[in-house]
Amino acid sequence: MGGTERDFVNEAFDTNWVAPLGPNVNGFEKDLEAYQGQVTHVAALSSGTAAIHLALIQAGVGPGDEVLCQSFTFCGSSNPILYLGATPILVDSEPDTWNICPDALEQAYKDRVKQGKTPKALLAVHLYGMPYKVDAVHAFAKANNLKVIEDSAEALGSTYKNRKCGTFGDYGILSFNGNKIITTSGGGAMVCHTKEAKDRTVFLATQARDAAPHYQHSQVGFNYRMSNISAGIGRGQMQVLDKHIELRRAMNTFYQNIFKNVDGVTVQVEQNDDYFSNHWLSAILVDPEKTGGLTREDLRLAFEADNIESRPLWKPMHMQPLYEKYPYYGDDRTCEDLFEKGLCLPSGSNLTDADRERIKAVVVKTFDS
Repeated sequence: MGGTERDFVNEAFDTNWVAPLGPNVNGFEKDLEAYQGQVTHVAALSSGTAAIHLALIQAGVGPGDEVLCQSFTFCGSSNPILYLGATPILVDSEPDTWNICPDALEQAYKDRVKQGKTPKALLAVHLYGMPYKVDAVHAFAKANNLKVIEDSAEALGSTYKNRKCGTFGDYGILSFNGNKIITTSGGGAMVCHTKEAKDRTVFLATQARDAAPHYQHSQVGFNYRMSNISAGIGRGQMQVLDKHIELRRAMNTFYQNIFKNVDGVTVQVEQNDDYFSNHWLSAILVDPEKTGGLTREDLRLAFEADNIESRPLWKPMHMQPLYEKYPYYGDDRTCEDLFEKGLCLPSGSNLTDADRERIKAVVVKTFDS
C-alpha cells in the first residue's frame, strides 16, 4: 500500500458510496485513461477475467466459434472462451518473449481455415509483464480480420516502442488482483478505444439493464462492475504505480547480477530497446544440461527449505486436464520447455535488503554445492 488508499476508502464510507458506482470508480477510470494514453476509455470491472469475458462478447464470439489463444498463460485468460461455449485454439510461444509465436499462430489459422472453421478472434498475452511481438501479431490479425483481445493483466506500465501495453488491441485487459503490480484487492478493467465500447462494457457489466424506469432486461448481463470501495484502493495505488515498477525492475536487475556467472541459468529480459517490461514477476530458466544436472525443482526446493516462495512458470493450457482435448499448434513445443525449466522468483515491491541477502545466499549455496 502507498498510504493514501485509506483516504479514498474512508471518503467512500463517509459519503455512503459503497455500491459498484461512485466518485472513486469514475476517478479510477480517469486515472487509468490518463496513464494509458492513446485516447482510451476505461471501464473498471470486478476482475481481469470478467474483462476478457466481456471483450469476447463484444468481439462477437459465441457458441461454436473458435478463438486463437496463447497456451502459455494462466487459465483466467482462456476460461472465458469456454464460458461462451466457444473453442480455444491453443498456440505455442516463441523463446524471445515467451509469448504467442507468430509462426505458430499463422500455422494454426491456416489449418483451422482449411478445416472450414475460421477463427473469430485472437487472445494474446503479455506474460510476466513482457510485451509480446506486437508488430508481427497485430499485422497478422489485421490481415485476417481478427479482433484482438490484448491481455495486459500482468503488464500494466509495460510498453512496446514507448506505447503502453493494453492500448494495441481492439480491447485491452488489466488486472488488479492482490498479486499484481497494483491492486484493488480484486478487480480489473477493460481498455477501449471508443466511448461506445466502454458504454457497452458498462451496460453488460451491470446486468444489461435497459433504459427504463423499471428493471427491464432484453439480453443476458453480468454483475461485473468494480465497487466504489475497491476503486478507492486503486486510486491510491495509482500514485505509487511508477515506484512499484521501478522496484520490480530493480529486482530483475538483482537477479541478473546474481545469476550472471551461473552457467545454465537465464533471466528473462527484454530482447531490445523496443520492449520495456514492468517485470511484474522476475523469472529464470534452469537448463540441467548446463548446470551439472541441477534443475529448477532443485532450486525451488532449496528456496522452500529456507521459507522463500518461488513457483514454476505457468503450466501451458494444452497440458491441463481441462484443455487437453482442444487443438494445439506449435512444432517447437517452446512453452512445454519453458514450463519444464522455468521458475518465478520473489519479486514483491516491498522486499528488503535482508530479503535479497537471504535469496542470494540460497542461490550461492545451491549452485556452489
